[in-house]
Amino acid sequence: MPTTVENLQVAFAGESQANRKYLAFARKAEKEGYPQIAKLFRAAAEAETIHALAHLGNMGGVGSTLENLRAAVSGETYEFTEMYPPMVAQAQAENHKARHMLGFANAAEKVHAGLFGQALQALEAGADLSKMDVYLCPVCGDVEFGNPPDKCPICGAPASKYQKIG
Repeated sequence: MPTTVENLQVAFAGESQANRKYLAFARKAEKEGYPQIAKLFRAAAEAETIHALAHLGNMGGVGSTLENLRAAVSGETYEFTEMYPPMVAQAQAENHKARHMLGFANAAEKVHAGLFGQALQALEAGADLSKMDVYLCPVCGDVEFGNPPDKCPICGAPASKYQKIG
């Protein structure tokens, strides 16, 4: 019989996936001209976030900012060094359409690890990151400090596609 913590881990994963899935469903409903159904999907997605965050908190999954940054660096590093490379290779071997996004994700995770590393260094020195704008490439997930590059270094999207994160 699983422990409560094991149950919370399973519930956290399920609620997190449901959130992302419902957001994808909302986008599709919007594109198909069903704005009210899209609202329902977005509301349910937010409800799943409430559940997921409560489960994560009850597992002790959120620590101090220092602990959270260390966990983020570790998680992102695992993704780009161990998790994604065999997935990319498999998708390439199968010539699967996912090979592009898996490759983008792999490259973006490396960027994320580096940026979290910068934040960790700043915090360990007793400071926050310098005040700067943060931009997200909505095509591949690249994150940039300052101004977006003319062209995304991962997927080639133009700077105009980047979204400023507030």
